[in-house]
Amino acid sequence: MKAKELRVIDSHFHFCDYIGFNQIAIAAGYTNTEECLHKAFQDNNIVHGVVMGNKTLDPAGHHYPDYMSYCIGLDSNVFYDNMDLMVEQVEENLKRKQCCGIKLYPGYNHVYVYDELYNPIYELARKYNKPVAIHTGLTATANALLKYSHPMTLDEAAVKYPDVQFVMCHIGNPFLQDAIAVLEKNHNVAVDLSGLLEGKIPDMVTFLRDKQGYISMLRDWLNYLGSYDRVMFGTDWPLANFADYITFVKDFIPETYWDDVFFNNANRIYQLGL
Repeated sequence: MKAKELRVIDSHFHFCDYIGFNQIAIAAGYTNTEECLHKAFQDNNIVHGVVMGNKTLDPAGHHYPDYMSYCIGLDSNVFYDNMDLMVEQVEENLKRKQCCGIKLYPGYNHVYVYDELYNPIYELARKYNKPVAIHTGLTATANALLKYSHPMTLDEAAVKYPDVQFVMCHIGNPFLQDAIAVLEKNHNVAVDLSGLLEGKIPDMVTFLRDKQGYISMLRDWLNYLGSYDRVMFGTDWPLANFADYITFVKDFIPETYWDDVFFNNANRIYQLGL
């Protein structure tokens, strides 16, 4: 009997002409185009993806193919002094079915996620029953500050808003121990596994062997947590190669939980209806 093919949702990737993305995509074995991305999805049985929006808050700037949903992103490029305007535009996005959540970038914005500034944003998440994804861990630019993106900062926001679903992006890497503590304590926090690989891996067998210490930490901490219903596959494309990433995640997620981690959890948490 032929084994059932694993269906995949990429719960965290990017889809825009952002500075440097063309070069990053090439390093991962792609071109930064919709045609190339769509083919890569098909080649790896990725049936849907969640775009982390980093273009504009204006709903007119967010148009995606049917196999994508998106989180409206409040990164440093669209972070206004006018909070009323931000809230208005975020809400207009959340009214759309294709907009499945909100994305915050605390390391880049130099604002803690529990700051009162975000209260209206969390109220919108509560009103529309859509999750808030938060960048945690390492940042891509030197002028970002890690104290704002440390996973422990998410603890206070999760306690303050227990009825809001949070997603800890990048599992707080490399602060894995602290990330797991936040996840264990706060059951309204899920995690995506994006941003842990970069570029195209020339030899995955050698890579998995050479990185066995790090991979063992991921495996052991997730096993300790034991909540595979709150763990989602994601890549941070164009940062990494899809085939490499699937192989990488399979190496530290028990096969029993592959359907949940690769598909079911993202489908449920982001309410994709697939």
